[in-house]
Amino acid sequence: DGVSITDGEKLTATDVAFTYNTLKSTSSVNDFTMLDSVQAVDDTTVVFHMKRAYSIWPYTMAIVGIVPEHAYGADYGEHPIGSGRYIMKQWDRGQQVIFEANPDYYGEAPKMKKVTVLFMEEDAAFAAVQSGQVDLAYTAASYSDQTISGYDLLSFETVDNRGFNLPAIAAGGSDANGNPIGNDFTADVRVRRAINIAIDRDEMIENVLSGYGSPAYSVCDKMPWYNNAAETKYDANGAKALLEEAGWTEGNDGIREKDGKKAGFTLMYPAGDSVRQALAADTANQLKEIGIDVKTEGVGWDTAYDRAQAEPLMWGWGAHTPMELYNIYHTMKDTGLAEYSPYSNESVDHYMDEALASSSLEESYELWKKAQWDGETGITEQGDIPWIWLVNIDHLYWAKSDLAVAQQKLHPHGHGWSIVNNVDQWSWK
Repeated sequence: DGVSITDGEKLTATDVAFTYNTLKSTSSVNDFTMLDSVQAVDDTTVVFHMKRAYSIWPYTMAIVGIVPEHAYGADYGEHPIGSGRYIMKQWDRGQQVIFEANPDYYGEAPKMKKVTVLFMEEDAAFAAVQSGQVDLAYTAASYSDQTISGYDLLSFETVDNRGFNLPAIAAGGSDANGNPIGNDFTADVRVRRAINIAIDRDEMIENVLSGYGSPAYSVCDKMPWYNNAAETKYDANGAKALLEEAGWTEGNDGIREKDGKKAGFTLMYPAGDSVRQALAADTANQLKEIGIDVKTEGVGWDTAYDRAQAEPLMWGWGAHTPMELYNIYHTMKDTGLAEYSPYSNESVDHYMDEALASSSLEESYELWKKAQWDGETGITEQGDIPWIWLVNIDHLYWAKSDLAVAQQKLHPHGHGWSIVNNVDQWSWK
């Protein structure tokens, strides 16, 4: 009751029903196939009719912003309105967006009355801090050893992990668009296991992240559905033994060989991301110690997605939902493989399907854990290990010393944006 859109119109259950019914048939970002229809019973009551049980529905529905039906049209994305804490007053594409507090907000009034978000690359953001032009800026670990007068370095724990895929099938195939799939070297599970235990994650955190991070062993570290069977210890000798068992013997130059071929691959990273570049370089250095030659290459996202099905790519993942696990490891119906691994395991699929069909999220936790490792099969070191997880990066920000940033929850993946989720609660000291 008593909630209005920023144009003065009343927000009703009809707007909620409109939003989800529209998303159900148009969204290419989120999966709403489990939703049958949404009904507005009266102005303040909404009923969701589901096609099937879906244990993570609360997560799926909670990230949706409600769109007022009367205001929706072709240009809504350029001029959005809603009932939230802030009004978007100005958007200069690629440069900045300005928000002002909604004076008619139904909840507690925002303490911060105006928020201007500037879109900057790492170097420009750091320069803006040095010149005192911004109040807060996301920064990379490579800048963390600096001292800037009038600013403090804030560090927040995350589930924002970095890791790379290892194509788990042999080369030779292609996808529907003709892009190659598979990699002969990484198709051997012994090679993938060797790579996983050859990574000294603590060294990587210290050298690449300046200590601002934690070891990553899965895509769901620190979450209630995390299976600690994913944890491994650094074991270079064990990694060498696995490679020997797989037939890869050390050559005169220290790089292993088999059937006239060198052990190695190209590890791509998104060009312009200094942290992923450094992680890729450190991975290459560490794997060289066990006789694997890794060449690193900065690429654009326009080509990275296509090439990643055959070559490893340094990714960033991490969310407050087990759907992240599903999206990475579950077999896709149209291809018969999990995307980017590429990979497929019927048992893993079954556990995740059963987890989604559970009557509650809490009830599904053990099934998500079994999908990772059930004692016989899974996606951990003992199992198929189609992904190598390296680190969970801390989110770092330069903040003016007189700015009081509200207490943060565990940040998900997302460069810079997570911190503003509660910007309405920030204040000046």
